[in-house]
Amino acid sequence: MGVIYILWLRELKRYTRSRAQMIASLGQPVLYLLALGFGMGPVYAQAGHGSYLQFLAPGVIGMTVLFSSIFSGMGLLWDRQFGFLKETLVAPVPRILIMAGRTLGGATVAMLQGLLVAIVCLVAGFRPVSLAMVPVGLLFMLMIAVVFAALGTTIGSALKDMQGFQMTMNFLVLPIFFLSGALFPLNNLPRVMGWITSADPLAYGIDGMRSALLGMAHFGPVTDGAVLAGVALLFLSLGAYSFSKIEV
Repeated sequence: MGVIYILWLRELKRYTRSRAQMIASLGQPVLYLLALGFGMGPVYAQAGHGSYLQFLAPGVIGMTVLFSSIFSGMGLLWDRQFGFLKETLVAPVPRILIMAGRTLGGATVAMLQGLLVAIVCLVAGFRPVSLAMVPVGLLFMLMIAVVFAALGTTIGSALKDMQGFQMTMNFLVLPIFFLSGALFPLNNLPRVMGWITSADPLAYGIDGMRSALLGMAHFGPVTDGAVLAGVALLFLSLGAYSFSKIEV
């Protein structure tokens, strides 16, 4: 457990030491929130769906957590390139603990960035319908962070260079985000689009946050939680296997 704590703390310190990274992480979410939230708001309201800013805020928070958590796998490649990973792997501890520590560290950093964006959303005018359900929304945010931090670690373990990781992430991240329902309702989609969005793990995370914070759900909170828990277990297992195959 000490190894998990040390690696978790290392990831956290790496993030908090870079104020530029913390500020830069707000750029894209704020752009989506302002440009779409206020720009598309009148159109959304005229369609009879209420405030688009209210609908969009959980999606923007989920986007932030997704990007931050899945790109935590890039730190694994940096550590491999500069030798820190080799020093860690030769330690007399199970590799599953090393993988768990890195995954939890990446998930914690993603949670911090998600909380920063949540504060921006509150300043912009977003309001949860029930304060009592805010902890449930945070739980769904944490599940998103764990799922995609584990996926980032899995991919980072299988690759050996930055270019390959960046290409893979660009191929995965944008479709995961745009097909999650973060920007549009999942109701009344064409059948094929409905199947595709149902296969996107992020869709269940954002739907869970909307269910907790806004009282609106497409799949239902129980289904959201069950799917995220199952996908998290799958990615953690794949990550542990992939991490165990890294050569020192």
